Amino acid sequence: MIKKFNSLFVTMLGLGKISLIPGTLASFVTIIILYILFHTLDISHYSILTGLMIISIYSFLAVASYTKNNEDKDPKEIVIDEFIGQSIPIYLYEISHGTQKSPNEAIIFYVVFFILFRFFDIRKPFPVSYFDKNYKNSFGVIMDDVCAGLYVVLSLICFMVLSSYFI
Repeated sequence: MIKKFNSLFVTMLGLGKISLIPGTLASFVTIIILYILFHTLDISHYSILTGLMIISIYSFLAVASYTKNNEDKDPKEIVIDEFIGQSIPIYLYEISHGTQKSPNEAIIFYVVFFILFRFFDIRKPFPVSYFDKNYKNSFGVIMDDVCAGLYVVLSLICFMVLSSYFI
């Protein structure tokens, strides 16, 4: 039972088992889920943060269990790490500035977050590559995507700072 649950969890209900671009699909589904939570259902930031923290913590156990007897410690069907990494810039955007975000503005930012996250997740600049290459366990599987998500945040902060000098 727990093995089946972990499989469904790490593959985002089987989404990761789709053979064509599972990581990209998982990132895209993540932005849809978070858009609905923030802008359609209007769930509180604290509730979403609690859910994201539970998912993140449990992911370490679920990925370790899923890959326990597997030679490949980062199989492509594991996409919960994309969910976690993609959630970081979206959550921080939603809580930033303490203002309401319009749905249209959010869509634009979510698309930018999606493109940047996929770029950093695929290109793997340091330290994304460090975790990907040096930790062949659940920690490495998740942390490379966390770093990619943080790179998205850093990129946008740099853009905002630079644009403030020129606008």
